[in-house]
Amino acid sequence: MGTTAVVNPKNAYREHSIDPFSWTVIALIAGLVGALYAQIIPDLASDWWNDSASSYGMLVPPIALYIAYLRRGITLAIPVQSDARGLWLISLACVVFLSGKLAGEFFLARVSIVLLLAGLAWTFWGFARFKTLFFPFVLLGTMVPLPAIVYNAVAAPLQLLASSVATDLAQMLGVSIYRDGNVIHLANTSLGVAEACSGLQSLPAMVVASLLLGFLEDASVIGRILLFMLSIPLAIAVNVLRVTGTALLADYRLEFALGFYHMFSGWLVFVLGFGTLWLIGKVLFRWTRAKT
Repeated sequence: MGTTAVVNPKNAYREHSIDPFSWTVIALIAGLVGALYAQIIPDLASDWWNDSASSYGMLVPPIALYIAYLRRGITLAIPVQSDARGLWLISLACVVFLSGKLAGEFFLARVSIVLLLAGLAWTFWGFARFKTLFFPFVLLGTMVPLPAIVYNAVAAPLQLLASSVATDLAQMLGVSIYRDGNVIHLANTSLGVAEACSGLQSLPAMVVASLLLGFLEDASVIGRILLFMLSIPLAIAVNVLRVTGTALLADYRLEFALGFYHMFSGWLVFVLGFGTLWLIGKVLFRWTRAKT
């Protein structure tokens, strides 16, 4: 007759407890990382607070930490086995950091902290534990806003695309309208399609949402990749819809298209985009599971 071992929660906690020497090492490494990024982290937080296009970043670290906390049982169940291969990732983080500092490129310096934290986890905890935290680290990478050179290169074409498609849709609905660059001319007014209406502001948040949906639904790798790719045109499409609606309202009653509506429509298309992304995700995840 077999016997069943009963695990005392206190003993399980004691098994994963950290000795004083390890706490000293952790404090030393944390102090060095804090000193290294003493200027970079406050600058990143300032962008989150002051730039509406980057404000989503404030939510990413707490969400990533919460996901890691939820998976703590899986992570801590794996024995600690230090892995020197993680030093390669730490070295890469240092190279990226130095490149960013020397070139004055904020993106490289900021994203290096995610690579460094991942490398430390890999080195001191081992690759098996590191794999259980892979998604939180990927999520942390999205907290860094796009490089200015990429943002500026993409903004103008997306503004022209949004104004062009919105003009064509409004003409199909019988509105007298024509476009000059990113300026839409109506019978009684002209509307300029700013960067905020190009889809760039909602694009990072939509990408983060696609990653979270894939994780929460425990989707296949193919399903997650497909949803991630579809989130980009979806962010652009909902903003085109916003510009079209603004043009239609401006042609009917100009005061309706300005003020409160302009602010409210931004939140409205954001909610619409998330709802559409959720529906697409449900279909994609079910389809990819059926294929595997």
